[in-house]
Amino acid sequence: MMVKKGILDVLKGRFLISGDAPKNWLFILFASFLAAVMIASSHSADRKVHKVAAMNEEVKELRSQFVDVRYDLQQLKLESTILKTVAEKGLEPSETPPKKIRVKTQQ
Repeated sequence: MMVKKGILDVLKGRFLISGDAPKNWLFILFASFLAAVMIASSHSADRKVHKVAAMNEEVKELRSQFVDVRYDLQQLKLESTILKTVAEKGLEPSETPPKKIRVKTQQ
């Protein structure tokens, strides 16, 4: 019977207007503050998780671009590619090998 009366008092809100109500109000305010802090912390953690995931995707994209550019550069550095490029401009490789020029110093 006592438990039933206690539950009814809580449901009707009598604990908020009784003699020791200020103590109950302080506890309710404290619990509400803790709940707000917990919710804010959870949202902050979720934002950070999404930001990290986006950055990981960006890193994958940049790594892929790096590999593509490195491959293109290697292709441009090939002798055959260089010969084609200079042939379009009218240049041809020399058929006689270069000679060293030696300068003798007088003492």
